[in-house]
Formats: sequence, structure tokens, C-alpha cells
Amino acid sequence: MSIELLATSIADRAYDRIRADIVFGRLDPGARLRLDRLAGEYGASVSTLREILSRLSSEGLVIAEGQRGFRVTPVSPAGFEDVASMRLLLETYALPLSFAAGDLEWESRVVAAHHKLAFMERRMMAGDQEGTELWKHYDREFHQVLIEACGSQTLLDLYGGVFDQYLRYQMIAVVFRGEIAANEHRMLLDCALARDAEKACEVLDQHVNGCVAYTLKSGALA
Repeated sequence: MSIELLATSIADRAYDRIRADIVFGRLDPGARLRLDRLAGEYGASVSTLREILSRLSSEGLVIAEGQRGFRVTPVSPAGFEDVASMRLLLETYALPLSFAAGDLEWESRVVAAHHKLAFMERRMMAGDQEGTELWKHYDREFHQVLIEACGSQTLLDLYGGVFDQYLRYQMIAVVFRGEIAANEHRMLLDCALARDAEKACEVLDQHVNGCVAYTLKSGALA
């Protein structure tokens, strides 16, 4: 492997790890990101880390503070409401397009994604809290697959970034609504197979706003 490819590989791995640690709440909201410490933890040079954190700043996951460096973007109730509104805007726009264009292969991916998500939800409801990150991974996958046939990669990329911000709030607040959320996911699956985009958007609105209301009521973001 050439020096250039090796450097790119190191940078990509460090970016993926830091981003995942922010999204899944392993790096606390508001935490100062000291480059010398990160270099040891993520195996990347200070200059590479500075580029990575600048990139994450453009994604809204990190705040650049000039000469003072970087810190993880804080969370707040208003921030969660804002991110949730943007998620709904993008997802309700993409759902009808995806439902109209999705073929049999798309349907099979939707069914498979829901199967994995439902399996993890049953485990969570049975009291197994060890698979929280995998559960949220499958949650993200299911919602992404629902809209993946929309025909716009730009929309999918934008949605992916917004969903990850939404997911970060869920991980920080430890949001799990149990049977309520599981039923909403089943309804979304049924809507997808029936190509009922109008009903799906209604369920999605209930799904997202219900999660926001549940989280704000818990006081976890106060």
C-alpha cells in the first residue's frame, strides 16, 4: 500500500470511529476534543484530526471554537425538536417517491430490514439492554431502506446526516418506547408493502413526534 493510500485509510478509520463515538454518545455532548489526546486514542496525526473535526463541524456534530479548538456539539430540548422537524420534512418528502418507484427487490430489503429491527426490539422489551447500539443501527437501516428508492442520492445523503443527529439525541437520552415504537414500525412495513404513502406519513409523524414528546417529558435533555 502506498503512503498516500495508507494515510487516507488511517484518516477514514479515525473519522468513522470519532463520528460513531459522537453519534452513539460515547463522547459526551459539550466535551472538549483535545487533539493530543485524540491522537493517542484514534491513531491519527494532529493535522489529520484537525481536518476530521472540521469535517464533523460541517455536519453539525462538532463545534469549532477558533483558537480554543473543538468540542462535541451540546444537546438541548430545542435542538432535538429542530432535528426531529428536519427529519420529518425530509422523510415525508422521500416516502411517497420511494413507495412509487420501489420494485420487488426494494420490498425484500424493507422486509429484511424490519425483520432485524423487530428481533432487536423483542430483545429490548424482554429486558436485554446490551444490544442498544445494534438496535439503533437496525432502526436507522429500516428507515433508510424505506426511502432508498426515492431516486435522489443527494436527498438520501442529507437525510442520513440528519438521522444521525436525531439518533445521537436518542442515545444520549436512552430513548426506548417499547411496544409503541415496535407497533409503529410494523405499520410502516405494512404501508410500504401496500404502497400507502399517505398512511405511512401519518404513522411517521406519530412515530417521530411521539419520540420527541417522550424524551422531553423524561427530562433527560434538560
